[in-house]
Amino acid sequence: MLGAKSRMSDVPLSELIDPANNLSDEDWLERIEDVAEELGFFEPLGPDHSALFVDRSHKLLVTFETIETARSRSNNDVPLGWEMAEDHGWSQLCLLSHRDTWFRHRAVYMFFDRLVDDGFFDEYDQVVFYGSGSCGYGAASYSVASPGATVIAVQPQATLDPRVTEWDPRFERMRRTSFTDRYGYAPDMLDAAARAFVLYDPEVAEDAMHAALFTRGNVTKLRCRHLDGEIEPFLRRMQILKPLVGAAMEDRLTAMDFHRLFRERRNYLPYLRQFLTVIEEEERPLLTGIMCRSVLGRMNTPRFRRQLSRAEHDLADEGRTLPPARALLPA
Repeated sequence: MLGAKSRMSDVPLSELIDPANNLSDEDWLERIEDVAEELGFFEPLGPDHSALFVDRSHKLLVTFETIETARSRSNNDVPLGWEMAEDHGWSQLCLLSHRDTWFRHRAVYMFFDRLVDDGFFDEYDQVVFYGSGSCGYGAASYSVASPGATVIAVQPQATLDPRVTEWDPRFERMRRTSFTDRYGYAPDMLDAAARAFVLYDPEVAEDAMHAALFTRGNVTKLRCRHLDGEIEPFLRRMQILKPLVGAAMEDRLTAMDFHRLFRERRNYLPYLRQFLTVIEEEERPLLTGIMCRSVLGRMNTPRFRRQLSRAEHDLADEGRTLPPARALLPA
């Protein structure tokens, strides 16, 4: 193993660092290092990456995160992986990038090579890799180090090699970074996974095109429409991200399970507002009226009441009316 381990399973990881401290990123990383070394290990990986490990059980959650995203949640100032793992007492390995690097560095390659040589992943009964965006790319790419793992990749890029994805102009500064050497093409790295789930918003053209590159027999693609390209924050705020990862850790996650959880968006006002904006812009009074009436059946929201009246007026001008009420909300 790569460091001394302690089984302090009663430590509340999500409360180890007070977000009110307003630490600089450097001081925050030092505090994270102190905690990780006490509970497992901390290892710097070159100038821009760190590995944090907390040892608690024979189930392992591997997350890929950036300092910015780890600290962007208002309620906690710890890696998301720590927060998700503590509820279940899982072990947690967090690959932390100090900036958006897509984890393309020789030190990260060597770290995973060493984990494989040491049989690190063999010690765990279940392993789940998780990441979003550039971190989703990392989770997919490095999951090959743990054959049989389950992978959840949210809005991942398949590669940023311009010869393959020249249609994606969003990350031009990464064009000179090699995506053709070790752990390079994420879809191919998923071949060793037991199952992988790729979540994407088909309304974001580039994300949809990357998702298409992940088409594999062991990959389930899950469409998350009308989330304005912010899938992970929406899932987290709807409180369905943890159950999603939990189902994967129990080896029972299916597309049906995901869509059952995702139905929570019917009661999540920020999603409903986003969806309403979309159909307003499309000038679809019938769908607007049906949607607003459904929402008003569950909650009293002035904007939806106003839009329902407007939709009914627009339909009347066209000689139409809303159909009889139904229980289901279009999605």
